[in-house]
Amino acid sequence: MTETNSQADLAILCSACFRNEGLRLDAVRLGWASDEPCPHCGATDGAKLSDERARHLAHRFFVVGSLVKTEYGGASVIQFNSRVETSLDPNPLHGDDAQLLSQTLGIGFFYHGPPIWAVGEIEPLKALEDPQTRAPIIARILAEYPRFTLSPDQTFYRLRKAAARPQDPGEYDSPPDEFCGGGRLDTPDLPILYGSADLELCIHECRVTVADELHVATLKATRPLSLLDLTALIDDGTTSFESLDMAVHLLFLAASHSYPISRDIAAAAHRAGLDGVLFPSYFSLLRTGQPFLETIYGLSTRVFAGAAEYEAVKIVENIALFDRPIADGRVAVTCINRLYLRQASYDLGFGPATY
Repeated sequence: MTETNSQADLAILCSACFRNEGLRLDAVRLGWASDEPCPHCGATDGAKLSDERARHLAHRFFVVGSLVKTEYGGASVIQFNSRVETSLDPNPLHGDDAQLLSQTLGIGFFYHGPPIWAVGEIEPLKALEDPQTRAPIIARILAEYPRFTLSPDQTFYRLRKAAARPQDPGEYDSPPDEFCGGGRLDTPDLPILYGSADLELCIHECRVTVADELHVATLKATRPLSLLDLTALIDDGTTSFESLDMAVHLLFLAASHSYPISRDIAAAAHRAGLDGVLFPSYFSLLRTGQPFLETIYGLSTRVFAGAAEYEAVKIVENIALFDRPIADGRVAVTCINRLYLRQASYDLGFGPATY
């Protein structure tokens, strides 16, 4: 026996109960080892699942696994609760498993129409998308978002691939003008040094491979630097449909089609005399393993009182410093190292192949 008696009493299913390979593998990870027969299928070698763990499995596979990202935001196609019967279209790849979970847990799976704010129908975001109405919203962002002070006692990192002179501190400054304009915030007229206090995040941001020659510089500000803090949660007293906070949140969860907007925000912060921007990494959720756009009864968890601390753990911060802060003396390179990858690890999830 490899489980306690209390665990054995709670077992209702096991990983061997499932036909779908993704569900089975997730069940192995969520269950516990036991040589007791499964109360459903009788297998002794399956990882056992309690009611709570089976519900977690159902949510992870059918809800999280059916997430569809839109241009801004996204939502799960499938949801479940205990008040409806399963109404998913028959699917030989998971149909029996959906029915098994439905019958065992007393739940029904159904297709779900999300709140439209979750797929980008937010008034300030729509205004940001239109260059003709963008400026007033950017003015609000500069007025309503706080400032973050990057102090000289805070270390952060800058990663380089194939640096021509890796021992030269200047290699870790903002790129030459001819290479500016391809990132989230930089333009040919506004070079930016990107960095992060999270070294593993730097690796994600630079899309490195094992074949790359990598060097990392350790950086510190030489004086306090003032940054526009776009990682903050702000309460503007509105619903998610009118929320500036949600608009900015979805902006930085979006891919490269959003860059013209974020570049205009950076340019406005530069004109305002700030040293740079603190902004959420696009890879924040991948780095933290947190869920995408959590909701409670259709409301974003960001709107609830006291949400700032809860939401902060989902964000990994990137630092963007304007112009060439190493050349102009605002940032010092305190160390340079060669960096190599020793091991990669992935936390995998599964979902239905079709809906």
